[in-house]
Amino acid sequence: MDANSYQAPEAVDRYRTRALLAGVVLFLLAAALAFVLGGPVQFFRSYLVGFFFCTGLAVGGLAWLMLGHMTGGAWALVSRRVLEAATRTLPLLALMFVPLVVSLFVHQDGHSLYEWSDPHHVEQDTVLQHKSVYLNIPFFIIRGVFYFLVWGALAYFMNKWSSEQDSSGDPRIRRRMQDLSGPGILLFGLTATFAAVDWGMSLEPHWFSTMYGLLAMAGWGLSALAFAITVATFLSKQEGGEHVYLPTHFHDWGKLLLAMVMLYAYFAFSQFLIIWSGNLPEEISFYLRRLRGGWEYVGLAVILFHFALPFALLLSRGLKRAPRMLRRVAVLMLVMRVVDLIFLFAPAAHQEGQEGFRVLDFAYHFFPMLLMTAGLGGVWLWYFFTQLKKRPLLPVGAPDLAQALTVAEHH
Repeated sequence: MDANSYQAPEAVDRYRTRALLAGVVLFLLAAALAFVLGGPVQFFRSYLVGFFFCTGLAVGGLAWLMLGHMTGGAWALVSRRVLEAATRTLPLLALMFVPLVVSLFVHQDGHSLYEWSDPHHVEQDTVLQHKSVYLNIPFFIIRGVFYFLVWGALAYFMNKWSSEQDSSGDPRIRRRMQDLSGPGILLFGLTATFAAVDWGMSLEPHWFSTMYGLLAMAGWGLSALAFAITVATFLSKQEGGEHVYLPTHFHDWGKLLLAMVMLYAYFAFSQFLIIWSGNLPEEISFYLRRLRGGWEYVGLAVILFHFALPFALLLSRGLKRAPRMLRRVAVLMLVMRVVDLIFLFAPAAHQEGQEGFRVLDFAYHFFPMLLMTAGLGGVWLWYFFTQLKKRPLLPVGAPDLAQALTVAEHH
């Protein structure tokens, strides 16, 4: 098959339209439900979960893209265009950041999305006053803009040089992308850590964890990889895709997915073990809020379906080489990433000493967040498919593309 002729199939157009329609409908439904149940603050709480998840797909894809340039391998070549399309959604995500900025100025009956953004809370809290040098509205906005500028610049050059490589086949471009990917991965680690602290950990400004940034990075990487596997499985069933996305590629992706599942579980358990064994009031409250009122069952579901089940399934070599089975595990991981984010973010609303949630309180947070993530995810998926159609699905100028496809086909 001629790699130049391998374009996004017509089915992408159908799914793109469906994704946009479903996304808009679910977003409006989630917004209405959130406003009815809890007003604008609840809307922004739900919005944060969807925004954080979608950002992880793009920024995590950027990390995998740079890692692929650094390490090489057939898995990196055949997934490059999927990852590049994900990184080109960053302008949409920058636009999605605007409502998060608006949330800083919305206060309702003494409540707000970020407690530190309310001057009345800061006046009465010495801890928030001490942290106000970092946790203040202007600096929060500046940092957010900086994160998107760094991610956008890395994505711009990676996509630009990849396109130039297709046109010219210049081997020097490969070296150029590798040279940028090294410091780019370092920048990803720093910006992702601070973004996680700003957007996630500062929901509970009295609490802190040195593992939180690592947890967010691993979660973004896991989400992006699971999404890439899902898209590759879809493309492999289209005309011509069976000659591109081969069992060897899925085997490599499956091994990487298994590694990310274990890495995320290691970070999550390490954070829990350190905090629980320390048993300090300012730290242990984070988990006490998540072990009451129904959230303990969500935590158990995360342990079972975010780690135990995928870990057991991905040990199978046969499953990792079967696209359809691997896709099911990848979709499970995407769903559980959303559930895990809800588990991390939702209980932060009750940090004033309440004993826990009732069943209605649990539903009040969980379902709007789930629907909002699906809505924003549908809109993001529409833009992703739009970007995916703009270029051939293979990096035709990569010097080792033919070798990667030939070697994979004979394994």
